[in-house]
Amino acid sequence: MIKRMTKKYNNYNRENTVYFTGLNVEVTNDNFNAALRKFKRKVDDSGVLIEYIKRRHYEKPSVKRRREKGAARSRWLKKERKLSSDG
Repeated sequence: MIKRMTKKYNNYNRENTVYFTGLNVEVTNDNFNAALRKFKRKVDDSGVLIEYIKRRHYEKPSVKRRREKGAARSRWLKKERKLSSDG
């Protein structure tokens, strides 16, 4: 059974209310390794780790645009390769 907990963090006024959701996995039959695998899968699926890595340091808007444009170009090239190999 997987539980999802939500905590409310109020920063002295109601307009700046932030909600934190935690990832929980229940350990059954003392099977810690299976629970750890489930937890790692949930962390990967939720994107928490990627978000943490992105926010570790400030990224200038110009650098962010350049990174996103490069990612879009590589997606486009991958799609073009796939279409050219099919037909």
